[in-house]
Amino acid sequence: MNAYVIPFERLGMHDVETVGGKNASLGEMIGSLAKLGVQVPGGFATTAHAYREFLKQGGLDSRIRAELEGLDVDDVTKLAATGARIRGWVLATPFSPEIEQAVIGELRKMSNGRDIAVAVRSSATAEDLPEASFAGQQETFLNVRGEAAVLKAMHEVFASLFNDRAISYRVHQNFDHNAVALSAGVQHMVRSDLGASGVMFTLDTDSGFRDVVFITASYGLGETVVQGAVNPDEFYVYKPTLRAGKHAILRRNLGGKAIKMIYAPAGSAERVTTVDVPQADRGRFCLDDADIVALSRQALIIEEHYQKPMDIEWGKDGATGEIYILQARPETVQSRAGRTIQRFSLKQSPSKVLATGRSIGQRIGSGPARVIRNVKEMARVQAGDVLVADMTDPDWEPVMKRAAAIVTNRGGRTCHAAIIARELGIAAVVGCGDATHTIKEGQEVTVSCAEGDTGYVYEGLLEYERKQIELDSLPKIPVKIMMNVGNPDRAFDFAGIPHRGVGLARLEFIINRMIGVHPRALLEFDRLDGELQEQIRAQMAGYSDPVGFYVEKLSEGIAQIAAAFAPEPVIVRLSDFKSNEYANLIGGKRYEPEEENPMLGFRGACRYVDETFRPCFELECRALKRVRETMGLTNVQIMVPFVRTLKEASQVVDLLAQNGLRRGEHGLKIIMMCELPTNALLADEYLEYFDGMSIGSNDMTQLTLGLDRDSSIVAKLFDERDEAVKRLLSMAISACKRKGKYVGICGQGPSDHPDLARWLLDQGIESMSLNPDTVVETWLFLSQP
Repeated sequence: MNAYVIPFERLGMHDVETVGGKNASLGEMIGSLAKLGVQVPGGFATTAHAYREFLKQGGLDSRIRAELEGLDVDDVTKLAATGARIRGWVLATPFSPEIEQAVIGELRKMSNGRDIAVAVRSSATAEDLPEASFAGQQETFLNVRGEAAVLKAMHEVFASLFNDRAISYRVHQNFDHNAVALSAGVQHMVRSDLGASGVMFTLDTDSGFRDVVFITASYGLGETVVQGAVNPDEFYVYKPTLRAGKHAILRRNLGGKAIKMIYAPAGSAERVTTVDVPQADRGRFCLDDADIVALSRQALIIEEHYQKPMDIEWGKDGATGEIYILQARPETVQSRAGRTIQRFSLKQSPSKVLATGRSIGQRIGSGPARVIRNVKEMARVQAGDVLVADMTDPDWEPVMKRAAAIVTNRGGRTCHAAIIARELGIAAVVGCGDATHTIKEGQEVTVSCAEGDTGYVYEGLLEYERKQIELDSLPKIPVKIMMNVGNPDRAFDFAGIPHRGVGLARLEFIINRMIGVHPRALLEFDRLDGELQEQIRAQMAGYSDPVGFYVEKLSEGIAQIAAAFAPEPVIVRLSDFKSNEYANLIGGKRYEPEEENPMLGFRGACRYVDETFRPCFELECRALKRVRETMGLTNVQIMVPFVRTLKEASQVVDLLAQNGLRRGEHGLKIIMMCELPTNALLADEYLEYFDGMSIGSNDMTQLTLGLDRDSSIVAKLFDERDEAVKRLLSMAISACKRKGKYVGICGQGPSDHPDLARWLLDQGIESMSLNPDTVVETWLFLSQP
């Protein structure tokens, strides 16, 4: 209890009061997890006893207590002056000879006569407890060399307990200043300046989805990722398939990685420096699959040991290729979220887009923009303002809680601004690139994170609504409620709504947004002109093979939706672009016909069996086969759209089988869209080829009533509740029930018309697949007698 320093290997989680949560966790992992493959650099920690002994010198502790008594931390000017005064006192107070000798003795054991580089980090005794996240509150010093430099860095770490942000945070979290002590951790440096580093979480940080490991990564030392100075690469790894030994990487997003932090040259005044990353390296992922899997396995071991979601910093040593865990602490935002969810949505059409970036969470916020260039301008941010900055750091925290939303030029989803926005429950859009130029000081803006992975900053104050949903209070109903999902970025979030799977997973969003290139242009890449090739190369950055790019991105999008809703079925509709929509993809105009009425033209099943498109369709088959077999997501079922004839039905089912997707094999079900009158009229015959039907009420209504649903002139006549439409739907439902096959509906009708939903229930429909924003409302309606 009276030691001044303790080596990490003698520490465990029972020592939190002695060395703080961060250092205790390092010792716990070294002692308990090293034998399981978790590598943690060694070192030692100073104790809370050493810190309190230090404060006794010259009555420092009583002076600090008196200075903080009654301080109004919302008065930024007074807070800054008080913090600066206390830090000055701390730095002016020398370590006692006993503390100094204890530190030097342990440092010499670490170095064993060698010139070593260490990191000196803080670990507060109240830090990283579930009640609050102190992460990033105190200072970190990297590439520290020599005994005098280590002692100086430790002095700075002790003083940093009284940074403005740390004082303010303790007050707002109701932590007694005197109950918090500081431990300095001294740890061997990993040469990630030559490799890569980042942060990973054992859940999705935006939705709280527990079955993924979310990794952010960039070149060089990890401070650039934590600070939000770079837009990092991102990876999602699915835990169940990782445990099963299957291909578990669900998704890759290539980040900009414009800069990296490395060791400063010998003899420099600074210990580290920031340099530009070569353009070729920016266009590559900084981790390969083996690294991603190795990191994820270590994350699983750590989470299973602590029995809670974890926030982990890691580094890859560029000299040895080894991966190390540098810190691990409990995740403190999503893991504490309850079973109440909030849904935000714009009530009016979006206005001019001023900036776009990565959305953090799913909220919306609005107010006048405050474009802040540096920490000295922080006081200009008032309650309800939108904070716009190049990036934020922990010094900004005292005013960030005033903001209605946060917008930054730089940063990824694990940067400081993102973490604080989640804690505060406000909208944030990070990594915009140029927001501080495109958004003007005082301009009224709306920040929307409610539209998927991309966050938008709109001109003006747009109306929006917020719905609160008590998930545990939904009553039982006699039908399966499924969801229509097209955007993989929203899948983890939507999976938090009660469901029985996905009745319609659309490929069009994935092809349009994640790929953006016509599949034939990728198949014939070598024959394209140079300008078009360059355009495609930019689109497929991070991937070397054009065809592989298409298959991998398509399978990633499908897999993300399938993983989010597993083990419930996810019915994936094969691509149903019309010729004009395919023409809008890069290179598309070279291959697509010009049709007078694309809605009734070259689409659906006839496209797949056509010789000109069949090679493109076979790429879809490769992606689906990869998701089901290589990735092990056998909850994926296949749905064939727009089948005009029984001959087409036979041809498509045969073509799927030729491409390794044989009906019934490995539990594969092939469903057909019932969206043409022929499908209902000949339902018994079509069901010889398929395992069920999913009603597409939009096309069925359009083609039964002879309406162009895109025409405003006849739009008022479009109604899924028309008697002719209902008779056809009834025929399809009855046929499926007679043959004991699946029947559901995935059209817009039940979402728009609760009375149609009630009618379908009476007809014996097995499932209704609804737009996510209408699930709860329709569910409650159907529960009424």
